[in-house]
Amino acid sequence: MAKKTSGGAKAAARRSAAAGKKPAPRPKPSAPKKAPAPSYAGTGVDLAGEASAMAGLLGWVRKTFEQRPAGTPGHVAVDVGYFASVVALGGNLGLAVSADGVGTKLLVAQLMDRYDTVGIDLVAMNVNDLICVGAEPLTLLDYIAVERLDGRMLTALGKGLHDGAAQAGVTISGGELAQIGAMLRGARPGRAFDVAAVAVGTVPLDRVCTGQHVQEGDVVVGLASSGIHSNGLSLARRALLDDAGLSPDDPLPGAKGVTIGDALLEPTRIYVRPVLELLKDPRGAQVTALAHITGGGFLNMTRIAAPCGYVLDALPRVPPIFTAIAEAGKVGPAEMWAAYNMGVGFTITVRPGGEERALEVARAHGVPAWVIGRAVASEQRRISLPGVGLESDDEGDAFRPTGG
Repeated sequence: MAKKTSGGAKAAARRSAAAGKKPAPRPKPSAPKKAPAPSYAGTGVDLAGEASAMAGLLGWVRKTFEQRPAGTPGHVAVDVGYFASVVALGGNLGLAVSADGVGTKLLVAQLMDRYDTVGIDLVAMNVNDLICVGAEPLTLLDYIAVERLDGRMLTALGKGLHDGAAQAGVTISGGELAQIGAMLRGARPGRAFDVAAVAVGTVPLDRVCTGQHVQEGDVVVGLASSGIHSNGLSLARRALLDDAGLSPDDPLPGAKGVTIGDALLEPTRIYVRPVLELLKDPRGAQVTALAHITGGGFLNMTRIAAPCGYVLDALPRVPPIFTAIAEAGKVGPAEMWAAYNMGVGFTITVRPGGEERALEVARAHGVPAWVIGRAVASEQRRISLPGVGLESDDEGDAFRPTGG
């Protein structure tokens, strides 16, 4: 399965590790003359350092590939570093697997003492990764660790898992409950918990999609997020609750009838049904790449296998939750666009002419969608956001001012 990292650092670590890259040396800082600008690193999530820290772990992980050489059942057909991994089962059948958790969104659930939505997030974060390789998700196994047994909490978690499974069309075929109070501390005494899952699906090996067929001129369709999803919650909590001194019960700035807690707990949108319909569509939207826009934002699109980049020059309006985080924490555009989906939770790249069908299918499933850009020739897989004056750096690990 794809080796995952925590929080919003997942995307950067997987991109760099998969490509065998090492981050550029960071200069030693001089004595600061003023307080540093708010950043994700300031919350304890080290985007720059995680890729190099993962290198040793991934080196040993890759050595396990020797246990199942190419041509034998179980050999790895899609390497560590993509959204999901694929192993060959024999013939043309591939088993797609992904593992993920929900991160510090769980602390918001504890603050609100509300646990019925994060199960949806757990399903979503896994199945949305699986479909990126063209797989159909089938089932999910969960792992729940608790500080203390609480029947009400577990029932609410179960309801969320059920609701997410119903949206994705998968089963929850088993799991594990661990009572590890000595290891867990949370936002509410006795309520600390963590969740993770492994999702499994199937894909014909000759239809595995890693963006290898993307060509210059292909069209990018963006599918709306439901909000912050399950990345960047450490930065969001610091900006809104610590820096701005707000509470989860306070109104969300710029939105009517929505509290900060409601906005932060809004479940991650699940894209399985519209994406599978497009992949199986006899009318042919000609899908060439799929990307789950999680931590790392549109930098996730640098994982495409073809030597292409993207110009995303028709992005939709940024939802209020992101504006509120940026203003409350004084977080700059490069940091925001590298930490969040900013309103687009999934992208579908199609051949020219296929965009209308992609829009039609998405909207038929109740998902707002837009044509947001196009693929361009780029050996560096550059991601350009002209509307906000940003582009990805040479490593694809951060955004910088255009031309910087």
